[in-house]
Amino acid sequence: MASNKATRDGEKIWKTNVDKVNAELVTLTYGTMVAQLCSDFNHKYGEVNQQLDKMGYNIGMRLIEDFFAKSGVQRCGNLRETAETISKIGFKMFLNITPTVSNWSADNKSFSLIFDENPLADFVELPNDGRAQDGLWFSNIFCGILRGALEMVQMQVEAHYVSDVLRGDDTTEMRITLLRYMEDEMPPDDE
Repeated sequence: MASNKATRDGEKIWKTNVDKVNAELVTLTYGTMVAQLCSDFNHKYGEVNQQLDKMGYNIGMRLIEDFFAKSGVQRCGNLRETAETISKIGFKMFLNITPTVSNWSADNKSFSLIFDENPLADFVELPNDGRAQDGLWFSNIFCGILRGALEMVQMQVEAHYVSDVLRGDDTTEMRITLLRYMEDEMPPDDE
């Protein structure tokens, strides 16, 4: 899929096929959830990150169906096409943002999404406990969403943040690496 076509498709879907929700409501609700997780896990940010990723994974496994139903997008032919579709249609469709795809590895198996804006991070200040700046990836739910959604289309990926403006970095960058294409696997003891 050509990059310009993906951009046009994302805009069209955002304008015509998506029910809108107040962005501030989503931002504040998500922030409250992250604050509660921090409290529940005694500010052990590694565990909070894992919970956000796990929650996102479960969301992504279901969200992909909605994505295909509303976008009409067909299965992508390769990881480059998948990356453009995620950026220009997926993020646009659900959050009205378009992260930049960049930093491809030489083997074309990993890339970065650079976020110029992140609606989940509006109005957010990380806890000032001396540990959150180095331990908490506030928007880690996005990593899980991508993992879950891509697994449903037989792509096992690793997704993690390498930088975040909330931590004082210049950019917010997520790194996605294709681990393998999965075969249709039957559960054990099924024939």
